[in-house]
Formats: sequence, structure tokens, C-alpha cells
Amino acid sequence: MQCQFILLFLLFGLTTISAQQTKKITLNDTPKSETIDPLRPAKAAFYSAVFPGLGQIYNKKYWKLPLVYGAIGTSTYFYIDSQKNYNTYRKEYKNRLAGNTSGSEYLANLSESQLVAAQKQYQRNRDLSALCIVGFYVLNIIDANIDAALSQFNVSENLAFKPAINRNTLTSKDDFGFACTYSF
Repeated sequence: MQCQFILLFLLFGLTTISAQQTKKITLNDTPKSETIDPLRPAKAAFYSAVFPGLGQIYNKKYWKLPLVYGAIGTSTYFYIDSQKNYNTYRKEYKNRLAGNTSGSEYLANLSESQLVAAQKQYQRNRDLSALCIVGFYVLNIIDANIDAALSQFNVSENLAFKPAINRNTLTSKDDFGFACTYSF
């Protein structure tokens, strides 16, 4: 019986010894050095200037592509629609000045002053749409540039700006504020 306990003890002892593995402990005290490309923002802006949305692809912000194409595409649609309507009312106005009759019943019921007012309205809408196209195009370039510049910005846990709640021991009330901490 004692022999069996000794064998059992040795068996469990050997299994626990073989189950233990030595772990290598490595210290990473050296900070990770990331290479900073100073031309990255310029490349992203150049790509967006060549073709809208290409700078966002370069920055790997694919979710911005529908926003870029949606904004520029919608503005282009309204530009084309306003230009078409402007040409329709302008052609009708010119036909009336030439003494021709209208082919459309709706346009025949409009007066000349209404035709001129409609032309001005659609011309204004067309010009605003063209301004929006240029604005969204420039905004696309600026977004790609800023996003590329901020992607290289060092955001570490050592620097923090967090809200803080401090308990005032004299008045037993909570004080709210912000704390800026930097740890080494």
C-alpha cells in the first residue's frame, strides 16, 4: 500500500514538473519608432485633386467615398437639371420674340415676364450648383490632406485629457472639471 502511494506521488509529481514551461520574459522599454512621411499629406491632396476620392482611398478611409461621390454627384445632377430647364425657358422666350408659337401647352400659358423670371431662377440654381461642385471638390482635397496629416499624429496613452470629478472635503460636494495628465 505504501508502495502504491509512493508511485502515485511520483506520477503526479512528474506530471506537474513536465506541465510547467519556462516563459521568456522580454522587456519592451524602448518606444516604438514609427517612420513619419512628411510628403504623405501632399500625396493624398494630389491624389484627390487628380481624381476625387482617390486621396481617401490612399488614406484607407473607404467609408468617405460615398460621401464624396454623393456630394459631387448630387451637385452635378442639380447643375444639369437647372441647365436643361434654363435652356427650355430661354428657347421658349426666344421663340416668342421671333413670333413663333409654343409646342408646349404649359409654356404657352406663361407670360413673357414669367419666362424671364424662370430663366433667372434656373440660372441662379445652376450657378449655385456649380459653386457647390467646386466647393465639394476642394473640400475633398482638404479632407484628404488633413486626414493624412492627422494619421501620423502620435496618440499615446501617456497624454490624456479626461473629465475629472473631485470630492470637496469641506463642503462634501463634487467638483467637476478636466484633468490634463502626462505620464512618463
